[in-house]
Amino acid sequence: MPKTNSNMKIVLINTSSKIGGAAIACRRLLVALNKSGHETKMLIRESENGINIVSTTTGKVKKWINFYRFASERFLFFLREKSKSVRFLFSIANVGENISKHILLRTSNIIHLHWINQGFISLQGINKILKLNKPVVWTLHDMWSFTGGCHHSGDCNRFKESCGNCPFLKSPSNRDLSNRIWKRKSRLLLSGNLTIVTCSKWLQEKAKESSLFRNVRVESIPNPIDTDVFIPKDKIVCKAEFNLQQNKKYLLFSAVNVRNYYKGFTFFRDALKILADKYPSLKNEVDVVVLGRTSEELLNEMPLKCIVINSISDESKMASLYNLVDFYVTSSLQENLPNTIMESFACGTPVIAFNVGGIPEMVDHLQNGYLAEYKSADDLAKGIYWGLYEAHHDQLSSNARDKVMACYSEEVVAETYISLYKELIRK
Repeated sequence: MPKTNSNMKIVLINTSSKIGGAAIACRRLLVALNKSGHETKMLIRESENGINIVSTTTGKVKKWINFYRFASERFLFFLREKSKSVRFLFSIANVGENISKHILLRTSNIIHLHWINQGFISLQGINKILKLNKPVVWTLHDMWSFTGGCHHSGDCNRFKESCGNCPFLKSPSNRDLSNRIWKRKSRLLLSGNLTIVTCSKWLQEKAKESSLFRNVRVESIPNPIDTDVFIPKDKIVCKAEFNLQQNKKYLLFSAVNVRNYYKGFTFFRDALKILADKYPSLKNEVDVVVLGRTSEELLNEMPLKCIVINSISDESKMASLYNLVDFYVTSSLQENLPNTIMESFACGTPVIAFNVGGIPEMVDHLQNGYLAEYKSADDLAKGIYWGLYEAHHDQLSSNARDKVMACYSEEVVAETYISLYKELIRK
């Protein structure tokens, strides 16, 4: 990537540099911007310190303070949550640290927020950043910034007004916790030079529809991916790397926590049951690779053999996993612009997914994968069978790689952000 003559100083801010899709996307943007010749740092709460990654935590005392902030926020929601299933799907952001005086923010031309929850930065802390009178870009990885606290609203559209009567709370009302948080956001977030960026056009439309951001500039820029790491590889070699059978077809399902309802694993299971009942030979021909934390209960219900991998931290090895499977299947019920689909495509592995969120912007039906009817295990089963036994896999693979190179490569995404940064600085 060629370097530009006019270098900027940019600080990217995210709770973590490793955990979660937002952390991965932010770290990849860090690399892409530095390759473009702009001095870019990533400021995080705690994790590793590096040349371009700076942590605000410098000792054990600060770690305890971090934990206290996280626990106190969780406890306040715990008292009000509708059920345990929504415990980590709602953030209050009532506590956090003041990073507005940090040297990186003071010396940067652009302040770029990403995912800052779990007690890292409070609403008041965001307000202090906005008062620095510098261009602030905020890339949204979910809906939290414009709702009354939920990260994904599901079927609820109250974020278009002023929230309240929240389905995540056990005692919803017009003036419940979500409404109070919405009012705090309306006071604290709508000031300063703020530009919203969403990773998908789907989330862009949601943000524009919201009562909080309908008068704020909202752009859509996808996450980048390193297409020199996630590359097509020899399937035989990759299967051998994981000690898997050469004569088998493989499907991949991946989630940090497979048991999370919104990852839709039960729909994937039901689709496989439909196929196994209709085509008994599948049990001998197809295995499933499950990447992420799961449970024996879920695995025992699967009609096909499952190979479980708890986690993979090495990106090159992850690329090998995508390459050895025939399809990556995601039955998520809520998605923005999944890194996993991008990674799979970069490796030339087509994707089968529900038609939801930002996924239709990535998966072109019957061209680089299959878009199944939302929450339809029957159509998901149809897509899996089509992919394994009817589709032209080589053409799907080529189309998948081409989509990534055209839309999500580091060069493409970095240049789009740089253009936005320069425009905001000029203004």
